[in-house]
Amino acid sequence: MRHKLSLILTLSAWFFATGSHWDVVQAFAWGKMFTTYSQSMSYADAAKLTFATKNLCDVCEIVADAEQSSADSENAPGKSGVRKIQLTFDSVPQIVVAAPESSPWSRNDLRLPPTCGTPPPSPPPRA
Repeated sequence: MRHKLSLILTLSAWFFATGSHWDVVQAFAWGKMFTTYSQSMSYADAAKLTFATKNLCDVCEIVADAEQSSADSENAPGKSGVRKIQLTFDSVPQIVVAAPESSPWSRNDLRLPPTCGTPPPSPPPRA
């Protein structure tokens, strides 16, 4: 239970920190507008009118203002104490390992080593 609660709180914090709640509000406003328009006109015309930028409802204007104000506050030149870290990755030099030069094999290299000289005794000695 505790793990689920911490996961829900973490995801909620991420959701609000990224501004995704405005996307949900915007989707709700579009759904409401489309439903209202589709009662008096065709679905195609209702969709065109819903997503037209010149025809914003009250909720759409609130969302646009809120998103604009958050974008302005992020780009404000007077922000002190906030530093953005930019990660860059340098290309890694390519390492080339050359194989040592080898000479072709000669027939002398294919010979088996000489044997010890005397074969082992046929019957094993008994103690």
